[in-house]
Amino acid sequence: MAVAFRLILIIAIAFAAASCQRNRPTERVAYVERPAETIYTDAFQMMENRRYMQAAAMFEEVERQHPYSEWARRAMLMSAFANYQARRYEQAISGAQRYINLHPGSRSAAYAYYLVAICHYEQIMDVGRDQRTTEQALDALRQVVRRYPNSRYAQDARLKIDMTLDHLAGKEMDVGRWYLRRNHHVAAINRFRTVIETYQTTSHTPEALHRIVEAYVAMGIDEEARRVAAVLGHNFPGSTWYEDSYTLLTREGIAAPDAEGLERGEPGYLRRALTRLFG
Repeated sequence: MAVAFRLILIIAIAFAAASCQRNRPTERVAYVERPAETIYTDAFQMMENRRYMQAAAMFEEVERQHPYSEWARRAMLMSAFANYQARRYEQAISGAQRYINLHPGSRSAAYAYYLVAICHYEQIMDVGRDQRTTEQALDALRQVVRRYPNSRYAQDARLKIDMTLDHLAGKEMDVGRWYLRRNHHVAAINRFRTVIETYQTTSHTPEALHRIVEAYVAMGIDEEARRVAAVLGHNFPGSTWYEDSYTLLTREGIAAPDAEGLERGEPGYLRRALTRLFG
């Protein structure tokens, strides 16, 4: 029995050791002192071979062995980029922000800001989920544009800002429709107003106006419904949402919307008309 017990114990220890080997993070690198350029070159080769986690660890090794070298500064940002390629967004953001803190005046700082923004942007969830990440992405993208307005990163950031705003507007629309379906008309109107006032340049504005028309009609506030439909018609005359509003008002016997004395081509018409409606 004692021999059998010892045999079982030895086997258990062997399996535990093997398990520890399997669970050991693959990105750890054994310390072998080498020139900074050599380690950096090896790390770059790993990047080219798409071994991103190993590359990130190897770039970190440059900084660990040669912390005050020029290679360490380069490796710091490359490690963040390797983590981004591996979709390890938290590590990538942390690395890029550390680079910004240590080298704010570097020529590569613009890319570090951009990398932070892209990491947040690629984590944006669908409109049915919490939009905290979307807001973080918007803030980071705006930082890129504000700090480096003439850079190539700013050009891409501006496009992504538009898409991010559209996404946030979509979230408000999703919640507003939910309220509307449950006849919570005031709550729905507030959501749609947020779209119109905060995300006016997005693709959701025509629908938001139409949904407000629907809510006002359901509440029996015909004059307000007609006025909102007028704003919709004069700013988006070819929109199917205006057609839907016009059909709804006609069916309910509400007078067709008019321009209320404002010309459609007049600059700032939409903003001033909305101020009159909701201000």
